[in-house]
Amino acid sequence: MNKTKHGTWQWLARLIFCLAVLLLMVWGAMALWLQLPQQPVALWLVRWIAMALWIAAGLAMLAALTGLFKGKRRARSLATILFASAIVIMASWWSGVQPSHQRLWADDVAQLLESNVDGSWVHLKNVRNFEWRSETDYDPRWEKRSYNLESLRTADLVLSYWMGPHIAHTLVSFGFDDGEQLVFSLEIRKERQENFSAIAGFFRQYEQVLVAADERDILKTRSNTRGENVYLYRLKMKPAQVRDLFVAYLQAAKELRNTPRFYNSLTGNCTTVVFELGRVIAPDLPLDYRLLLSGHFAEYAHDLGVLTPGYSFLELQSLGYINQRALESNISGLDFSISIRQTVPGVKVLNYPQK
Repeated sequence: MNKTKHGTWQWLARLIFCLAVLLLMVWGAMALWLQLPQQPVALWLVRWIAMALWIAAGLAMLAALTGLFKGKRRARSLATILFASAIVIMASWWSGVQPSHQRLWADDVAQLLESNVDGSWVHLKNVRNFEWRSETDYDPRWEKRSYNLESLRTADLVLSYWMGPHIAHTLVSFGFDDGEQLVFSLEIRKERQENFSAIAGFFRQYEQVLVAADERDILKTRSNTRGENVYLYRLKMKPAQVRDLFVAYLQAAKELRNTPRFYNSLTGNCTTVVFELGRVIAPDLPLDYRLLLSGHFAEYAHDLGVLTPGYSFLELQSLGYINQRALESNISGLDFSISIRQTVPGVKVLNYPQK
């Protein structure tokens, strides 16, 4: 290898190391900012000091890599030792950040779902059925419910858009013979006075919670109270597959109850859990970029052939938009679950007794 090629490879290697150090600096600074407490003032100062030391170690390493310490072997060695030590300390601290069920939780995620399967019957505790008047004005209700798995017939995919066309919250609603609907939703388990941040979701800021809720709670609050754009699609599944998916949700909730986990905006969120549980009944489900861009997850499902056949995706999307029908249900008196499905392809709407 001639000197020119050797110099080029050295330059590329140095560039890669510099980028890696820079990314570590940014990641570590954000982790410290989000995880270390802001109150009282003494801890606020500790946070700033820790961030300053971490960034200083990273800058020293960058200086060594970019040749600012040229001819100063001792300074380069010291910078390398300093940054390596900072990484070890950071890794030790980060491994100690563990999820917990023991926090002061917001009311809507205060309870964990419990289930008991007795033959074909499933007995649930802590099904959420809040009466929402606004996001801060509500009547909390946690209910015990029992369902016969033999009467479980349908599953609907629901996407609720809250920050543009590419990101959506993903839910699955299960339907029974008598018209009853139960929705499962993986959500962040917020502490009181805590708000969601997609960035903070990368840094172990929130635990996961799997909520089972009535549609008039979890869907109606999104369409009617929050004004999110909500779309509903009937999944093309056999009753046995629907039951398998329902039981998989119960098992996932049980695992979360026994072992708390952190929410992650990329790898452990409301869409990835649907994909992971879907693989329980279809192990060959392919990975796809639309698992990350959750707003396109329904299109992914359409391409796999698991939505109602005979329609283009745009037709399914248009007919599955529930907001107007959800708002009209308040006036018409028609049951919410019946109302929102009036034009959804694949749904046989029946006029069940009012709830």
